[in-house]
Amino acid sequence: MTSATDLHRSVQEYYGSTLSSSADLRTNACCDASSVPAPLRPLLARLHPEVLSRYYGCGLVVPPLLEGLRVLDLGCGSGRDVYLLAQLVGAGGEVVGVDMTPEQLEVARRHSQHHAEAFGYANVRFLEGRIEQLEALPLEPGSFDLVISNCVVNLSPDKLAVLNGVRRLLKPGGEFFFADVYADRRVPEALRHDPVLHGECLSGALYWNDFLRLARCSGFADARLVDDRPLEITDPELAGRTGAIRFFSATYRLFHIEALEDACEDHGQAVIYRGSIAGHPDALPFDKHHRIETGRVFPVCGNTFRMLAESRLAPHFDFIGDFSRHYGLFEGCGTALPFGGPEATTADPAAAATPAKTSATSGSCC
Repeated sequence: MTSATDLHRSVQEYYGSTLSSSADLRTNACCDASSVPAPLRPLLARLHPEVLSRYYGCGLVVPPLLEGLRVLDLGCGSGRDVYLLAQLVGAGGEVVGVDMTPEQLEVARRHSQHHAEAFGYANVRFLEGRIEQLEALPLEPGSFDLVISNCVVNLSPDKLAVLNGVRRLLKPGGEFFFADVYADRRVPEALRHDPVLHGECLSGALYWNDFLRLARCSGFADARLVDDRPLEITDPELAGRTGAIRFFSATYRLFHIEALEDACEDHGQAVIYRGSIAGHPDALPFDKHHRIETGRVFPVCGNTFRMLAESRLAPHFDFIGDFSRHYGLFEGCGTALPFGGPEATTADPAAAATPAKTSATSGSCC
């Protein structure tokens, strides 16, 4: 058995010296810049080339409504997402990056002046530390509006400690919006400590249902899948080692809201989106199963109602109903593999596919 210390050392070596750029990765986990939404491309273009070249993320961790927020990036690496979000939170916000790899942090810090001059303000800082030991860092509990992470949680040997630390640092109504790698089954113990598979974000990937269990244990009762894509292992040797296991890059959002339940309950509630969020005049894609059209009365479960009413999204919605009545389980909830399949676009729960007919349900109302 390899100890947690050995795993940390292996990750530091892999990202500090083995990889010199994202081109060295042996999977297609790293996102293609061409897939980044058009409004973000000019912001990425302002980043230093070395920061961009040492990016190892697997998703896009940029939710809407960031201006003025205080954001924490777990496993920030060379700082690509930190400097991207720094432009979106603006001079009135702050982005703090945490990473345990000195070589990566050196790159991030070396270019801080470059970005301050490009943006016209300095609103970032970087801390060296482990993401499962956030309590050891100078970070005040309940002080962050948003925590992000991009393909890093899988590298941690204690993922429950990571989630507990995130919840401790989030303000009520804040959220953990993060991309990571998941497997369609539990990775065999024989593979879990392979240094290359671990560095490539494969052997540390959680079975998706185990992730949902850990999220509930840490107080995030209803994890919402935002999007996902299958990962291709481009190296034949690594593909041979992993066999039939399927890996996915997936983005989840977890809200720090105490009253969320572990199932989607129907209270006869609905919301109306005002179309007032920049970039989303016609509909808001809240998660993979909720595309909320502007002006439409959109039935939701109690959890979705609370996520919208008790977060920074609230000013952009009108709310119908309360929790005085209960009609049972919100129809369309399921427990099948959540990745893949079409995105739901209907507000009619009766029109949503049942778990027996689709693998796109995620344990939240559809």
